[in-house]
Amino acid sequence: NALHLFLQTPLNKTRKFIGDAGISFTNAFVASPLCCPSRASILTGKYPHNHHVINNTLEGNCSSLAWQKSQESATFPLLLQKLAYYQTFFAGKYLNEYGNPEAGGVEYVPPGWDYWFALEKNSKYYNYTLSVNGKPQRHGQNYSQDYLTDVLASVSLEFLSYKSNYRPFFMMVSTPAPHSPWTAAPQYEGRFSDIKAPRDPSFNVHGKDKHWLIRQAKTPMTNSSVEFLDDAFQKRWRTLLSVDDLVEKVVKNLEARGELENTYIMFTSDNGYHTGQFSLPVDKRQLYEFDIRVPLLVRGPNIKPNQTSPMLIANVDLGPTILDMAGININQTKMDGISFLPLMHAMLNMLVEYEGEGSNISDPACPLLGPGVSECFPDCVCEDSYNNTYACVRTVSTSTNLQYCEFDDSEVFVEVYNLTADPFQLTNIAKSIEQEVLEKMNHRLMMLQSCSGQSCRTAGVFDARRGSQRTCLTCFNEDLKLVLI
Repeated sequence: NALHLFLQTPLNKTRKFIGDAGISFTNAFVASPLCCPSRASILTGKYPHNHHVINNTLEGNCSSLAWQKSQESATFPLLLQKLAYYQTFFAGKYLNEYGNPEAGGVEYVPPGWDYWFALEKNSKYYNYTLSVNGKPQRHGQNYSQDYLTDVLASVSLEFLSYKSNYRPFFMMVSTPAPHSPWTAAPQYEGRFSDIKAPRDPSFNVHGKDKHWLIRQAKTPMTNSSVEFLDDAFQKRWRTLLSVDDLVEKVVKNLEARGELENTYIMFTSDNGYHTGQFSLPVDKRQLYEFDIRVPLLVRGPNIKPNQTSPMLIANVDLGPTILDMAGININQTKMDGISFLPLMHAMLNMLVEYEGEGSNISDPACPLLGPGVSECFPDCVCEDSYNNTYACVRTVSTSTNLQYCEFDDSEVFVEVYNLTADPFQLTNIAKSIEQEVLEKMNHRLMMLQSCSGQSCRTAGVFDARRGSQRTCLTCFNEDLKLVLI
């Protein structure tokens, strides 16, 4: 049965070529469970309260002129290019509003990129436009020529063939898959037809002690909602089979070129996803593990294979780590994250921030809900609202595994979870946990919410060195190659 389950999962090649060949981090999280704020955190190494991208709209600073002016001049690819002479390549989804005519259109190429193949706006698989170094390239719906995941694989392999061999390189390949509209390649359309979304302990369970937005979900879910989320789960997995093919092609190409052993490769995501947990059909945006936890696999020089690490990693740490791999001192930057290249540090605390969105008018189909909600399903279950605005501190150490969250609403609602005893976050212990622990967590949250740069790196970080001992993923520096997928 275990073998059958393994064969029935979509990223077997990725685990083989990256995870099994290196290290898998089991506690990797995003600083915000929404595409654009999370991607901005990866690029800048900053928490949302410092890069000011709050949602996926231009008004929310997603790829806006203000973002371009204030943040894109200090992204980690630009620093790689300027300080370490890297040639840089981007392919795929950048930020949700990239290409908006009000922010420069597809003619605009962000600083820091030598080769640019970026998707105009949000996720698509067919009938899209790419900005190819600032020139629009329109695609239709012919699979062999236009299926986006395969197009990204092709341009990535082309870059590896024409790049300079006298300069180190950085590639960022950003597939929209498995984002909606969940369009699989034709050869994979029939796969996983007998698979259902995981029925974990929080599936189709009422979140009775949680924020009002979670409590309003109808339990049990309607049959149509369950059928919809199972169908969505299957379609998402099907799209990942093409991502798996892309990873295999890139790794094998690097190996054929004799460059694999001198190249770091990371595989991660910009947010989690829920399918029926706490009776919420499908989406992200929530504070729980299923929306903020992401995969993180890393292979590279001197990283031993088949390792697993429980170390807490935030996506604000990716940029600093990549800069560290290139020999750049992150203290020269204003990034909030730390490098996890040397394992002499363990991050005790990280911040998760989200600003809720809602409509100014009531949904005619759900008049009882009133204004202020959004992302509503036909059975009047809504996934977001204006006051679904929260900040959390996530703490992981050898003795503690906690999450503490405060909502910016009229209740100042608090949720607290002991993830050791309650990994599926079924019970909010805010009213039963010791007051001293609550006060400490509240203090940590306030410190992180007001931190910037160096103060974010030292808030809740301890040095695990013993004397002169130093434990590293890798402890040398040369002209290393970097690939982020």
